[in-house]
Amino acid sequence: MELKWLEDFASLARTGSFSRSADERHVTQSAFSRRIQALEAWLGVALIDRSTYPTTLTAAGREFRETAEETVRLLHGSRAALQASARPSPQSVAVAALHTLALTFFPRWFRQVEERTGPLGSRLLPDDFHACLQALVEGGYDFLLTFHHPSVGTLLDPGFFPHRVVGTDSLVAVRSAVLAETDAGLPLLSHARNSFLGRVAAVAQSRGGSDPPVTVHTNENAMAEALKVMALEGHGLAWLPRSLVARDLAEGRLLASGESLPLEIRLYRNAAHRRAAVAAVWQAAEAIADQTMRNANGVD
Repeated sequence: MELKWLEDFASLARTGSFSRSADERHVTQSAFSRRIQALEAWLGVALIDRSTYPTTLTAAGREFRETAEETVRLLHGSRAALQASARPSPQSVAVAALHTLALTFFPRWFRQVEERTGPLGSRLLPDDFHACLQALVEGGYDFLLTFHHPSVGTLLDPGFFPHRVVGTDSLVAVRSAVLAETDAGLPLLSHARNSFLGRVAAVAQSRGGSDPPVTVHTNENAMAEALKVMALEGHGLAWLPRSLVARDLAEGRLLASGESLPLEIRLYRNAAHRRAAVAAVWQAAEAIADQTMRNANGVD
């Protein structure tokens, strides 16, 4: 049994709509439906009456709703209390980062930070966009490291969660060097529709003006690394961050197709966290970004 199943059920009980709850929970409708079915299988009873529209709860579902909502509330409350008692030390910071940035950006960037701040402890949460956003907002983490594109809003109040642009990347369509392009186009290896990269990739695909490619594989989690492996094996075309595939492009294992879509790399801060280490990282991030811009402009 997973907590997210209970959160899914509570959302569905409130909205009465699989599609609305799937959007709210940032998953595809098919994945959301499977999770509701998994909860029903674990309980051994049907919670949803699927013969009606809008969706209604069965008698068992109505009985279980209060239990599910109370369990979610208690677990989140307990987690918040435990996190409060185990706050990072004054010389440590906690960063939630998208999987790709945790691999391709954070290690080198944090070394540059420590060159300015001195040694720091760090706690890193590599996860999908929704989970990282939640980790920042709920106060368990000091910073969020994420890609940004205007097509995907963060809905964060800048007064409480200011940000700095700390780098750039781009989303590029890649295919294996052994996979030949055809007049019919290449099959698509897709991110989950509601994932961050899935939404940006949809924007990139729409710019082409041609018929959308046939999707042959969808990665239901948010790990772009898995799609990279599928692309390397010749299964189709994948939209991936250039930083993730730079070496494969340089060494000829992957080929880029068409134009890329620029992405910002942003560092969001929980402004309520005012420890010295958090302030030091924030100042260092600004200094690194300024130096990078001066270098790009040829200014010492």
